[in-house]
Amino acid sequence: MFDIAPIELPDFGGRDESLPLIPVSEYEQRLGAIVQRMQEVRLDFLVVYADREHFANMSFLTGFDPRFEEAVLLLDTTGRRWLLVGNECMGYLPHAGLNCEPVLFQEFSLMGQPRGDSRSLRAIFAGFGIGQGAVVGCAGWKYFEGPLVDHPAGAIEIPAYIVDLLRNLVGTPEKIRNAGVLFMNPQDGLRVINSANQIAQFEFASIRTSESVRSVVRQIREGVAENELEKLLSGSGLPLSCHPIISFGEKVKRGLSSPSANRARLGDAFVVGFGIQGALTCRAGAVARGPQDLPTELRESYPRLATNYFEVVACWYESLKIGARGGDVWQRVDSVRNDAAYTFAVNPGHYLHLDEWVHSPFSPGSNVLLRSGMALQMDIIPVSCGPFCYINGEDGIVLADPTLRAELARRYPACWRRIEMRRNFMQEVVGIRLHEDVLPLSNTPGWLAPYVLEPTHAFVNRPAAGASHGAA
Repeated sequence: MFDIAPIELPDFGGRDESLPLIPVSEYEQRLGAIVQRMQEVRLDFLVVYADREHFANMSFLTGFDPRFEEAVLLLDTTGRRWLLVGNECMGYLPHAGLNCEPVLFQEFSLMGQPRGDSRSLRAIFAGFGIGQGAVVGCAGWKYFEGPLVDHPAGAIEIPAYIVDLLRNLVGTPEKIRNAGVLFMNPQDGLRVINSANQIAQFEFASIRTSESVRSVVRQIREGVAENELEKLLSGSGLPLSCHPIISFGEKVKRGLSSPSANRARLGDAFVVGFGIQGALTCRAGAVARGPQDLPTELRESYPRLATNYFEVVACWYESLKIGARGGDVWQRVDSVRNDAAYTFAVNPGHYLHLDEWVHSPFSPGSNVLLRSGMALQMDIIPVSCGPFCYINGEDGIVLADPTLRAELARRYPACWRRIEMRRNFMQEVVGIRLHEDVLPLSNTPGWLAPYVLEPTHAFVNRPAAGASHGAA
């Protein structure tokens, strides 16, 4: 039985550490792995497209993400690598040790910039060997699985002028295929299973998002403006993975809205969300000290919804372990949900990576088995069935088997100590029972204060309310 009790959220630390780096050797391994996948599915060439929003597959392979421009990474099964970039990215390239040959294609540059120093896209593709009869995979930011698109394997989401040219060069349109599945397949996509180095980066990012959201939550008060609080969000230089979110009142209904001059009023709903590459933290609830500060119509419904929401969140965490089926996790959490109070807006949880949402194993009937190295986001978004109210408590975790846990502890001992402290806090203070496979990455692990004007009072499992956390 979960209830609200005074608890101390410890200082888990990690704010002053430097970003762990992915070594060139690991990027080389990733490039080798994608070539092996190409060979397994009989692709002759792979075209990896990226732009400012859709960068994760390319960045995963090379550490490079285009900024103002677009880019294309060309790969063949012999290991050749050409990286097509515009004017400004010629000075912003991946590590030379990866041997990605830079090729200037100036149509990737912003309009009005010079266009006189590069070959045509047709000449570049042909020069790489793409021609009649070749089988080419295209990877952008999604692939298609359902019945809503005709011929999903041939539905390509990258710009039409690139796809049209490829189809013309190979002569058979069916030989141009969507290859996003190689990266984002929910069972064994290359970006679904993470190394110790990548996990350490995710933990670094998660500290920044959670500490930022924690800072905002502590400063919410009647009359404060959303954009006054935005300055407390700091990613320590890591690029954003989504637009920052701070909203009060009716504006919360717009979900993804950016901070504005809108001010908090007593009884308002609120939401704060902050995502950088590798992590996202969100908290939502009521601008109140307790039910007495809520509008009359919410004084019974909001506490009921919020408490049941946290029971569902606890069930999600407690259902995770290596070997669990995604569909079974979905079924368990849905069975705890009070269907008279709210529905799920999206899947209850998903994979997390450089981009905020990769895919989700959590859907009805999913046979996806959870595996070591998977990074998962507790992203349960309730949609009230009655008067509007809102609550949210998003954070990220990683699943790790004994081998991966030992590697993390050996290579990143400070990170490992923080993970152990977070596990102890979630279990001994909040009362959420975690399998040993579950490694919390956030500095707000399992912490959710439904009334933000009383941020020291958060949900706990009643038997654990008086426990000593020993994590500070």
